[in-house]
Order: sequence, then C-alpha cells, then structure tokens
Amino acid sequence: MLSGKYGAVAAGHDITAQAAIDILEAGGNAFDAVIASTAAACIAEPVLASLGGGGFLTARPATAKPVVYDFFVQTPAQPVPHAECDFYPVIVDFGATQQEFHIGAGSIAVPGVAKGLFDVHRELGSMPMRDILAPAIQAARTGVEVNPLQAYLAKIVSPIHQATAEAQRLYAKAPDEAYVTGDTQRFERQADVLETLAHEGADLFYKGEIADAIAQQCRVGGHVQKADLENYTVVHREPHRLRVGDYEILTNPPPSSGGMLIGFALQLLHGQLGEEAFGSSNHLHRLVAAMDLTNKARVDCELRGDTLPACFARLDAVQLQAYRQAVLGRSAAMRGTTHISVADAAGNLASLTLSNGEGCGAIVPGCGFMLNNMLGEEDLNPGGFGRWQADQRMTSMMSPSVMRDFAQQREFVLGSGGSNRIRSAILQVLLNVIEFDLPVQDAVAASRLHIENNTLNIEKGFNRDVLATLLREYPEGKAWDEHNLFFGGVHTVMLKDSHFDGAGDFRRGGVYRVS
Repeated sequence: MLSGKYGAVAAGHDITAQAAIDILEAGGNAFDAVIASTAAACIAEPVLASLGGGGFLTARPATAKPVVYDFFVQTPAQPVPHAECDFYPVIVDFGATQQEFHIGAGSIAVPGVAKGLFDVHRELGSMPMRDILAPAIQAARTGVEVNPLQAYLAKIVSPIHQATAEAQRLYAKAPDEAYVTGDTQRFERQADVLETLAHEGADLFYKGEIADAIAQQCRVGGHVQKADLENYTVVHREPHRLRVGDYEILTNPPPSSGGMLIGFALQLLHGQLGEEAFGSSNHLHRLVAAMDLTNKARVDCELRGDTLPACFARLDAVQLQAYRQAVLGRSAAMRGTTHISVADAAGNLASLTLSNGEGCGAIVPGCGFMLNNMLGEEDLNPGGFGRWQADQRMTSMMSPSVMRDFAQQREFVLGSGGSNRIRSAILQVLLNVIEFDLPVQDAVAASRLHIENNTLNIEKGFNRDVLATLLREYPEGKAWDEHNLFFGGVHTVMLKDSHFDGAGDFRRGGVYRVS
C-alpha cells in the first residue's frame, strides 16, 4: 500500500485515470475527480462511454450519508409503433462467436449521463465545472492514441460505426477501415460541447440546442422527443445494504437487479468457502452452483410475475438455507460499459459505472457523439423489442459498489463493465477478499467463471482436472485459453488509514493510479 496525499483511482484507460489524478492534485475531491474521469472516458473510451448513455454513481461521502445517483436511461413517454421505427439488426463478430444487436433511431432511450454529472457536481463537487472538464476537453482537442483494447473494441463494433456517414467520419479512418493501435482520434465537436456545457450547465443538453439536435435525430423513426429530455430527472436512491460477516456492502438498489443478485449469491456462499483453497474443486463447484441458483431464483420471480426486490425480500432464513443446502449438495453480447473507482485522502469514495450499449449508429447532429441503443438491448428488453413500458427508468445489471471491512478498518470501491457478467465478476472479487483474504491485486487478477442459460464459461488458470469435472456437468460450456474482457473489468481502489491500494482490471485496459 502507498500513502497518498491526494487519493487514488482505478479506471479503464490512462487518460481516464489521469483526469482524476489531475483534479485530485488540483484540490478537488473524489466526486470532482470521478466527474472528470467520466468526461475523459467519453473521449478515451468511445466504444464504452458517451454523453449519450446512462449510468450510476454510488457515493459515500466522508461526512454524509451514502447515496446512489441513478442517471440511467429512461424509456420515452410517447412510443411510436414498432413497425414505423428506424430499428434494424447488425451482426457483430467477436471471433469465437457472433451476436445480433439492434441500432437506429428507434433504439435510442433518453440519456442521463450529462444530467447525472451536473447533479453530482451541484451536491458533492467542490471545484468549478470548467476546471473539472478541462482534462477531457484537452484530450478531445489534442487527440487520443488508440490503445490495443480500444482498437479491438472498434473492430468488433465496426458495423455500428460504419452504419452512417457521420459515424464513419467520427469513428473510422475511412469507409470499412477501423482505427488501429497507434492511430490518433480527435473529437473537436465533443470538446466544443463539453466546453459549452461547463459554462451553460445541463440545461443546454436537456432544454437547449443539444436537446433540439437529439429530438431532430429521432424525428423520423425514433421515440425520443424534446419533452422526454426536458422531463428527465436524476433519481436519488438509498443504497442496497448487505452485511456479510465483518463486511458491509453498499450497492445499486432496485429497480436495477445486479446488486440484489450479487447479495443473494454472497449470502448463499458466505462461510461455505473458508476452509477451501481458491480454485479447489469444492470452491468452483459451489461457486457455479450459487450462480446457477441465483439465475434460477431470478427466473422464478419473473415467471410468477413478481418484482425482483419483492421476491428476494421474501426469502426468509429457512428458504435461504434451503438454497444454501442446494449449493452444498452439488457434486464436487459484450456491452459497452466501463467503470471508475475513486477514493480521496479525506475518505470520500466514488464508484461510477456507465454505458452506451453499443451505440445507435448515428451521431447527434453538430455534437460529435453517439447516443445509446438501449431500446435495442436484448438483455434490457426480456419481454421483446417494442414492448417496453413508456416513461420508465430502465433496469440494469450495473452495480457500482462500496464495501467496508469493519475488522481491518478498510474500505473498497469497486464495480465492473460486462453486461450480465457484471454481477459474476463483482461477486468473485468480493468472495476473493471476504472468503479467501486475497490482496486486492490478486482478488482482481484471479481467474473467473460465469454461467448463464446453463452455459458455463471458464477463464484459463484453473486446475485442469477440476475444469474437466465441471465441463462434464455442463457439456455446452467453454474453457477459454485466455483471460478476456468477456469476464468483466473490476477496477478497484482500497483505502486504509490514508494509505491506498488498488488494481485496474487488465481484462479491460485497467489502470491504477495513486497520488
């Protein structure tokens, strides 16, 4: 651990992390820093982050109650008939598999990032917004060198970035030619937008010229109208609290589901792994069983027409023990999401996850950024496309979290990208700390697995005999020969007695900085 005069950050890119450090060293707090990092991520991680998306911040101020800022996307209030939508599929090739995504103006939900950042700044910030956004503005103007992860992601989503002439000009070197490692991307129009937002505030985005441009973009075949933007609000929520032994976890509450699913699995496994070695047969079998049962419990709720929070709240100690016994009795489309964790020397903690889906394929006129395609996300529309409820906050698996270890008097800030793998990635890092007492770097780097729809995916690094047993039980499973961003990116900071430790998850270009 290192003593830090200012604070520490873990994020998905050098520029994203450095923006936070710049603000901390200039006297800002963790919340100023996380705003700066988010804006910088929209420039440096353009496949994963955008002002046109949505997200969540779990804030744990040093001298105030914790709060979750929900600035995720909202469904429009006046949906047009699905048959009239500009809504179409594209096939994205991940190499080992292909996946269908839906883009077009009909895939756009009401964005929340800009409003969220300004609300957080008003309530928790300490520096002028023009100073906070300065690192992102500078990066947008001078350009960002494309790193290997961003080049890989750009290649994957190239059908989306090639979907319109405007997107081609912004995100591609030339028609049918994505940016590659070492190229430089510039975002002059986004720099102008950020600079103007810094002076005029969020009303520019939700009531002014940007709102007009978004409404114009959605005029033919889209659902979002200017009234949707004018009526958008950030929701303040009390964090979902979970006590596991000497640890208390604060995470994203309903209507998002990730936090509750992580908590359910943690309760199933707490105390069941302490005598096991990491990667042992019992460890992996019980972990897979708990994940599988968590999936089944979620499906059971949905089949009964029950809401997830109400359903899980009714799981009393007897029912929970029955699920736990089931664990013990077992035989021995990547989302555009990124995460930022910040802690400052005063003890403020900020955990922020944001997403743009894969993007809708078109650029907001005159603004230089792409809006989300959340209405085209199969994971977020389980009832089918075009069947969403109007004017509702969409649910998400994103689970920005803060954990306190009462026994050792230390705190963790963590979260992950990765769609449905978010909950399994965070769960495994938490278990690695709580049950196996791994140092934070090892807890993040340790190999992971994920089960979904009875399909088991396992990273390299586990014992071959144990893997063989698991794959006999799940014959549709896959043993990966690499560590991969499929398994999430849990960027983590730990604070203890003004000393910092942390890890940027290498699976998603992770960077850890302390100053």
